[in-house]
Amino acid sequence: MVYTPNEIVRFMIESTDWLCERHFKKSLIDRGVNILDPAAGTGTFVVELMEHFRGQPEKLAYKYGAELYANEVAILPYYVANLNIEATYAAIVGAYAEFPGLCFVDTLDNVAALGIYSGFQPDLFAAISDENSERVRRQNTRKISVVIGNPPYNAWQENYNQNNANRPYARVDQRIAATYIKEGTAQNKNSVYDMYTRFVRWASDRVKDEGVIAFIIGRKLFAKAAYDGFRKVIAREFAEIWVFDLGGDVRDNPKLSGTKHNVFGIQTGVAMVFLVKRKGVKGGAVIRYARRSEMETAEEKLSAISSIGGLSKLQVETIQPDEKNDWLDRSSNDWDKLMPLVDPRAPVSRTTSQPKVIFRLMSNGLKTQRDEWVYDAGRRELVMKARSMVEAYEATRRDSSFVDRDTIKWDRELTRYLGKRVAKTFDEGAVVRAAYRPFTKRWLYFDQHFNGMIYQLPSMFGRGPNPTQIFTDPFAQKPWMALSVDGVPDLHLVGAAAAAICTPRFRYNKEGERLDNITDWALKQFAERYGKAITISKDDIFAYVYAVLHDPVYRETYALNLKREFPRIPLYDHFERWRAWGQTLLDLHIGYETVAPFGLTRTDTPDPRRARGTTPAVKLKSDHEHGFIVLDAETQLSGVPAEAWRYQLGNRSALDWVLDQHKEKTPKDPTIRARFNTYRFADYKEAVVDLLDRVTTVSVETVRITDAMRAAPR
Repeated sequence: MVYTPNEIVRFMIESTDWLCERHFKKSLIDRGVNILDPAAGTGTFVVELMEHFRGQPEKLAYKYGAELYANEVAILPYYVANLNIEATYAAIVGAYAEFPGLCFVDTLDNVAALGIYSGFQPDLFAAISDENSERVRRQNTRKISVVIGNPPYNAWQENYNQNNANRPYARVDQRIAATYIKEGTAQNKNSVYDMYTRFVRWASDRVKDEGVIAFIIGRKLFAKAAYDGFRKVIAREFAEIWVFDLGGDVRDNPKLSGTKHNVFGIQTGVAMVFLVKRKGVKGGAVIRYARRSEMETAEEKLSAISSIGGLSKLQVETIQPDEKNDWLDRSSNDWDKLMPLVDPRAPVSRTTSQPKVIFRLMSNGLKTQRDEWVYDAGRRELVMKARSMVEAYEATRRDSSFVDRDTIKWDRELTRYLGKRVAKTFDEGAVVRAAYRPFTKRWLYFDQHFNGMIYQLPSMFGRGPNPTQIFTDPFAQKPWMALSVDGVPDLHLVGAAAAAICTPRFRYNKEGERLDNITDWALKQFAERYGKAITISKDDIFAYVYAVLHDPVYRETYALNLKREFPRIPLYDHFERWRAWGQTLLDLHIGYETVAPFGLTRTDTPDPRRARGTTPAVKLKSDHEHGFIVLDAETQLSGVPAEAWRYQLGNRSALDWVLDQHKEKTPKDPTIRARFNTYRFADYKEAVVDLLDRVTTVSVETVRITDAMRAAPR
């Protein structure tokens, strides 16, 4: 359980009290102000509220018995909260009294009091006790004026074998679909159904037309493109919004440490948000924003929060959302006038349509759900694993009373195929080469049933290699990048928290016919822009686009846009120059295994401490300053030029990606660890030496071209 620091709790209570006075001429202690903590935990907010009311025993006694409510769904925190609240009350007023406002209930299931949004509501927890059911019913009859607390946050459950994936909240999720998602543009709609948005949606409906909501929530709701609909709706539903951004998003800024810079010691950035709903106020919310310094430590943030005391003393700026409902990092440029690269909303099945984009078909990279089972550095090793996986699946299919969770990793999709009695046999043709990480290929068992999400990839790679441009998705938590491959790319080509978006040169229909993936509309736009002086083919456009995506000036000018949207392409002067640069980059990045080695110097020094029959200790480390790479205890490569390290993909250089992907790592899957953990760097050492030498050439040449781009006229 993550506890809320007292400094934050006190700040939120002081601020909420001030907002009630400011907007409704009432204090929290006044009669008629019903207060609810919907996720009480161990009762921190209720305890601090009573401390806030200290010195007013008569008012506190009434509030305690009639207008103070708290919900908790976990049994241990529920009992601890009960003890804490009743002990604090007794210490303040000098007499014990049972706290009648604590309910054992899941707030998001308790929709009976949401008015027209309630829908069907069964009896809640009647089996726990009649008294608890009566408490829930009593709470639901009250007009809640203030909802305050720290909603629980849990990321989407990724390990399906644990059989405890996040469950939906039907009515609240319907409200999210009808509001935040309907009004937004998010492609990955699942991300909007998180616990923070669910609690805000529930509380927004619970206070009806008047009240204050004070929550701790993830800062991504105000910073990420996926939540544009959320921002649009709350700006319309509320009269005033205050956001106190505490930062600490480690995924956005890898220089931060969750334990050092985040006030909760977690990886997700957080904020305090205060939402004021007022009857009859129209015209959109006044949005006030403040943020602590990015590099402040958690202790410094908490000290500052304590010294400020509340919103009334907080220095803020007023935010005016832009037309895309961005609140932070708003951009001002000609982005909307550029050519759209893709349209994720374009119907895939209609091959005759011509959307006004450059690439007709796009797809996410492959999300296998079971990388350790379907990828391997060695072909023979992959075949062994894949055969075992298929056999385990078939054994389970034949005996439906037993699900083999020990020798195969299950997910929703594979479980669904099992329920449909889909029979499987090992397919040698499904063993293909794939782009797993930058400049690192793996053998892949490419099968629609054993690869969790294949998206549109069969329409791209169902007939073999296909030149494909990859770029980082707009919602990634890694720096934006572009790369080209000719085999199936993994979803996390540049690591976790960043999805790879694929735009192939060709696509294939169900009959296997190869079709152009660059639209006639795009060809027409290029022809009109550059006139009849040159003849432009679709291959030329493919190369030109790749050049633009590598242009450092383009990346800097449109950095904020690329964090929120799919790329758009400007039409520069000197088309042929950019096309040539793009073609060279395509040849380098796709054909990296065959480019000329750079000529690194290899030094082998026998390790006198190594026992006979063993291999040298693996190091795989780089020294950027001195230009060398240590492979193991005996072998070192030197002479790496400084510019080679400048070729970055995400958070790593191309060379560092190669080193990272050839380390000996203990598999997480217990079956893989016990039966198939055969990878040894020593078996691939010579191939890695050769690969590093060639990727050095790729890196140096890429940097040479991008430097020339920076200096080029546009």
